[in-house]
Amino acid sequence: MRAATCVVLGSVLVVCTAFAFAGQTSAPAADVSAAKQAEVSFQFDRTGLPVPRFTLRIREDGVGSYQADQAETPATATSTRGQAAQHIDRPINLTRGTAAKIFKAARAANHFNIDCASKAKNIADTGKKTLSYTGADGSGSCTYNYSENKTVDTLTNIFLGIAYTMDEGRRLEFLHRYDRLGLDAEMISLTQEAEAGRALELGTIAPALAAIADDTAVIQRVRLRAQKMLEQVAAENH
Repeated sequence: MRAATCVVLGSVLVVCTAFAFAGQTSAPAADVSAAKQAEVSFQFDRTGLPVPRFTLRIREDGVGSYQADQAETPATATSTRGQAAQHIDRPINLTRGTAAKIFKAARAANHFNIDCASKAKNIADTGKKTLSYTGADGSGSCTYNYSENKTVDTLTNIFLGIAYTMDEGRRLEFLHRYDRLGLDAEMISLTQEAEAGRALELGTIAPALAAIADDTAVIQRVRLRAQKMLEQVAAENH
């Protein structure tokens, strides 16, 4: 499926970008059933965070799901509207490159049939993490707070980067509905995190970005940032 996004800025400037959501919405190949595909999952649990628990499941074709429990967010001096606790369950579709990295690393780590937890003492609690693999070529899992294994560390950063983007997508949707002026600082932050490689797979939040880019009630510079991210998504899917 292709979608065209046209952004009208002021009275004279029109920015139109056609981008493909194929990387996010395309169905698996007809000859490969979901049941037969290998799957990698990443579970995270740390009490006290805005999203204390989440699970990412990815099949080898990049199709997967993001499930999370979001804690209640009270109203603050700068945000007069809080958010109730909620469970999130959203489908996702990663780019081919990211999916390939995940499965290459999982197999290099022997399907996680390894002792991946660091034996060092007095390590700060960064959250309980579990990597799992299931497929015709094997299965396994390992649980850790911190790992000195470079492959495990790489996978951890990939999954945390995807989860960060998913959480930002919900934040953008909330601000777009209730606090459009708050979008400016949030989009600056997301841009910086994406440039630093800590916000990955922006295509997973393309609908939220497109809604902002299309909204003439949103500040012009915010819409331009959203449009630039959509162009990046289009480039990554070609």
